[in-house]
Amino acid sequence: MDYRRTYRSAAVAFVDLVSRVPTDRLDGPGLGEWSLRELIGHTVSSALEQVPPVLGTATGAAPTRSASLPGASSFAGPVAVNVEAPEGYFAFVRDVPPELYAAAVSASGDDARRAADLLPAAGELAGRATQALAAVGDDDVVTTPVGGMRVRDWLPTRTFELVVHGSDVAAAAGVPAAFDPAAVSEATLLAARIAVALGEAETVLSALTGRAPLPAKFSVV
Repeated sequence: MDYRRTYRSAAVAFVDLVSRVPTDRLDGPGLGEWSLRELIGHTVSSALEQVPPVLGTATGAAPTRSASLPGASSFAGPVAVNVEAPEGYFAFVRDVPPELYAAAVSASGDDARRAADLLPAAGELAGRATQALAAVGDDDVVTTPVGGMRVRDWLPTRTFELVVHGSDVAAAAGVPAAFDPAAVSEATLLAARIAVALGEAETVLSALTGRAPLPAKFSVV
């Protein structure tokens, strides 16, 4: 699966989806405590706006892996491979101390409200993101909130954001999403791998094969 193509297709589909959201729905419910406008803002920020500055930290491929960086929360520090797979990005979040997780959730909410003003610029931001992607190599290492990751491992986490939150946007707005099946497949497979990384493989496998329902409010993110 070509992670570059799936990201680009997901970005294009998300921008198209946003363009079709009725303006009178924007201040209505989105996801959890977020309005639809804030949900879109969060996705624009995390999956489009953030991509060029992260890719801008790229260095050459790192031959070795360093220890993880507990509590990492900014784009600072040396670029070394700390997380070696996309699922590790999300699994890391589950392992941070509760107070750091709560602070990250609060910051995400603040950012969603800030980024709500970026909705008209979604297409331009998607263009910048795909241009930045063309300038880096698969094995270049970038600095992320969880430490260093290879481009080929980090970018699928952004595609995941686009597909998952794009589906949230479509449901809240009452308009259909049109994501490429390859992008949806990549996101679905990543969700399964996150479940494995979190020790929930048997739970998810039982549900997918009709053996048992998922527990109430079960989520891998």
